[in-house]
Amino acid sequence: MKDNLKHSNKNSLKHVLFGSLIGTTIEFFDFYIYANAAVLVFPQLFFPSNDSTNSVLLSLATFSIAFLSRPLGSAVFGHYGDKIGRKTTLVIALLTMGISTVCIGFLPSYASIGITAPLLLMLCRFGQGVGLGGEWGGAVLLAIENAPPNKRAWYGMFPQLGAPIGLLLSGGTFLILTDTMTSEDFLDYGWRIPFIASSLLVVVGFYIRLKITETPAFENAKKEKEEVNIPFFTLLKFYKNQLIFGTFAAITTFLVFYLMTVFTLSWATSDLGYSKRDFLLMQLFSVLFFALFIPVSALIADRIGRRKMLIYATIAIAIFGFTFSFFLNSGNTVLVTLFLCVGMALMGFTYGPLGTFLSELFPTTVRYSGTSLAFNLAGIIGAAFAPMIAIWLATQYSLTYVGFYLSTAACISLFSLLMVSKKEHKF
Repeated sequence: MKDNLKHSNKNSLKHVLFGSLIGTTIEFFDFYIYANAAVLVFPQLFFPSNDSTNSVLLSLATFSIAFLSRPLGSAVFGHYGDKIGRKTTLVIALLTMGISTVCIGFLPSYASIGITAPLLLMLCRFGQGVGLGGEWGGAVLLAIENAPPNKRAWYGMFPQLGAPIGLLLSGGTFLILTDTMTSEDFLDYGWRIPFIASSLLVVVGFYIRLKITETPAFENAKKEKEEVNIPFFTLLKFYKNQLIFGTFAAITTFLVFYLMTVFTLSWATSDLGYSKRDFLLMQLFSVLFFALFIPVSALIADRIGRRKMLIYATIAIAIFGFTFSFFLNSGNTVLVTLFLCVGMALMGFTYGPLGTFLSELFPTTVRYSGTSLAFNLAGIIGAAFAPMIAIWLATQYSLTYVGFYLSTAACISLFSLLMVSKKEHKF
């Protein structure tokens, strides 16, 4: 205990929490400006077609690339995070994501260089995924491995707040640009501004991360010579069940979020008659509920347990799926806004304690790898193709089936939460 306190004094509470929050805010800002552009800009500039639906689907296909590359980032950064430490790995992951994002802002369009344009876009998106795959797990561990045992969910909530903050910044930026520029200027150069401007945020994050020392848990493991040669192999050999059930426990978190953001933005503006500006405003308002219920869920999770909190939230999401068509097809702006707010509130309830829950499944020596892989594999299953699948279901059948899709995923996550077993690991 004395060693823990001695080590933890190296990192002030302010630096730990702000360091974990600023990184994920930057990463998710970068990630979400791509999501907005994939719906609002890229179909016209990088995937022009006589069929607008086909252009959107091709654009959303590149959106999924980052989810496919995130496990690679988890494996690579997780390996070095468990071997050489959280701090250095986090700095490199931040730079990987930041450079990839800035490069998107300088890409020429399809009209300028033809097929090379979407190929370069896909390469940059791949880099975004690799960077985020290594960033999230390290940021969560930075917070949790500096936390008192009875406040792990509360500390682990801070990097999770990066998601709604990043979403508000990205959505707000696009909203300001579309309000202050003509459509022609926005498509010509305006959309590039948030991608290039993200470099300023990266510089801030880089500076903060350099000021933070290694976490007490990692230093203690290193001092006691508990390192393993290849964390990935150790993970698969001894913690396979935790990895599998942890992954499926998290898929609903991803699905509900991308249905509430990317899918609804695309569907509402293309099929329900909402203007892009109006619906972006509705979405940004709903994100406030996402941000609000992340700390609420963390406080509850520290009282009743992380797993139990996730079980209750998952059951609520399964029920919510059955209301999908009723609210979204209502034609009533108030009901649609309420629908978005409830969905985002549920997202906050499940997202707040998720990082802490996943990190507690694994010991220090493989925690970076295990937490990151479970989270990002869940991203592939729950979100990589979610907007495309949802659009296909809504087009071929109806919005009711999109709700069934969500409820089915929630049932799978609920089963996994009930099946997962957690041993008490030393922090």
